Amino acid sequence: MLIRKIFNNNVVLAAAEDENELILMGRGIAFQKKIGDLIDESKVDKKFFQGLSNKLYELLKDIPQHHLDLADEIIQNAKSQLSTKLSDYIYLTLTDHLDFAITRIQQGQILRNPLLWEIRKIYPKEYKIGLQAVRMVKEKLGVALPDDEAGSIALHLVNAQNGSQQMDKTIEITKMVQDILQIVKFHFGIDLDEVSINYSRFVVHLRFFAQRLLENQNNPHENNDLFEVVKDKYPNVYGCVEIINGYVKKATDISLSKSEMLYLMLHIHRVTDRTRN
Repeated sequence: MLIRKIFNNNVVLAAAEDENELILMGRGIAFQKKIGDLIDESKVDKKFFQGLSNKLYELLKDIPQHHLDLADEIIQNAKSQLSTKLSDYIYLTLTDHLDFAITRIQQGQILRNPLLWEIRKIYPKEYKIGLQAVRMVKEKLGVALPDDEAGSIALHLVNAQNGSQQMDKTIEITKMVQDILQIVKFHFGIDLDEVSINYSRFVVHLRFFAQRLLENQNNPHENNDLFEVVKDKYPNVYGCVEIINGYVKKATDISLSKSEMLYLMLHIHRVTDRTRN
């Protein structure tokens, strides 16, 4: 593959043998290279083909090199801390967001993140990486981003883990999870132990639960016998799940299957029982 354009030492636009253009990423891939040189393919870490490549190319033409370098450093830091694979779209979405955020702050425009509190509670690992990213921007560029941007960066990481390009769906999932947590807290009159392993498991379950609902993949499997046993054993928990079912019906026009209600009952019993005791 031949170099068509050099964005920085780690990112180039290249032409494959079939003359199709693609963007390549890799440490030092363009070091001491010039347009027309061959690429050392052993240094290629990422290939972006047509579609994503075209969008990324348009973005890279318009942003400063140091913004691109910083976005790549943030993504590599995130990959080292998250166990879930990130969609390649993170290179497009996070780079674009970071460039826009830095430009806004430099122009004195501060936007508040209305979901910051929810993000901190529901996605603590991603939010921590977002805070690290904010510190990196301050150290390398001297630009002080607010913590709201740490929340926005966290959402981009969550979105990339879901394999989705639709940020609005990630925001819907976040709101639904928070709403259900509030229903549980209000119904039982308790504050959940947010540092416990049971709380973390419950939140993870709710994230995938909300994602299934919003993608219209409500689990249709019915486990009637066990459902009835758990319902009779934990009537207060069942009452809470009935409230959640009403909330879900209003939000999505979907009635929960007994299987979904069963798993909710088991998770809610565990997280509330351990919290009370």
